[in-house]
Amino acid sequence: MNSIHLQTQIGNIQLPSCIYNASGARCSTGEELTALAQSEAGAVLSKSCTEAYREGNPSPRYYETDLGSINSMGLPNLGCAFYADYARTHAGLNAGKPYFVSVSGLSLEENIGIFKQLYPAEGIAAIELNLSCPNVPGKPQTGYDFEQVQRVLEAVLPLSRVPVGVKLPPYFDMVHFEQMSAILNRYPLAFVTCINSIGNGLVIDAVTETVVIKPKNGYGGLGGDYVKPTALANVHQFYRLLRKDIAIIGCGGVKTGLDVFEHILCGAAAVQIGTQLMREYTACFLRLALELKAVMAQKGYTTITDFKGKLNYIS
Repeated sequence: MNSIHLQTQIGNIQLPSCIYNASGARCSTGEELTALAQSEAGAVLSKSCTEAYREGNPSPRYYETDLGSINSMGLPNLGCAFYADYARTHAGLNAGKPYFVSVSGLSLEENIGIFKQLYPAEGIAAIELNLSCPNVPGKPQTGYDFEQVQRVLEAVLPLSRVPVGVKLPPYFDMVHFEQMSAILNRYPLAFVTCINSIGNGLVIDAVTETVVIKPKNGYGGLGGDYVKPTALANVHQFYRLLRKDIAIIGCGGVKTGLDVFEHILCGAAAVQIGTQLMREYTACFLRLALELKAVMAQKGYTTITDFKGKLNYIS
């Protein structure tokens, strides 16, 4: 399988592999980011950051089941200055892969402040603007307020010296795909990540008759197997509707190389790993890459562009 290559491109950014971490999964501390840099991941993406250090929601706030996970983390992070400073450490590792910073201010003003702090952008390849965190009590998801999405993009995009993409919540209505795509197509975005967790699910322990996480009376974002069909639908719809220079990054329900293949077939240029990274840690990247190469070899593909976005329909 040496003739099979998994390189990809997001805007003008080259990735040695199309598989890397989702923001939120084992990417908060310097140790976790360094482990990602030294793994087979194709990029390193930071935890979504706020302006200042944030403790997040009380524990227990993450729980796994056979079909995936539920979390209500509440954006715990070390603050945007830490993730900007880490860029220098990452550059010193000679990791050969880009370092992305995820941004999730709790207000428009905070997002503006974070972008201003990140403006020097030394060692930062791109910024992923998280418009879709469903787990902060009292804070709505920006991605469901289309007018606010426009206000945020108009305010922050001029403040960045590096490519910017957005991470979106899942959409379920065809009209919403069309409306959001029409908005995003007006802005100089490099990529769109689909999807964040499906918000406000509820997992119950029937033995104890109790919810499994503490925040929000047990309500949290679903990941893993639960969300894969929704993630694939969002990847494919935005691939169809967005400008072709906007890369789609798939996220949701990826456990195997075949899952990665399906995301790319739907149009993803790269695929992020969340729940499975929590389960397996950084070893998942090599395994997934080998499994994806095996699928490609069986089908006679040598690069991901051979099948990216070429999903067939039933006539």
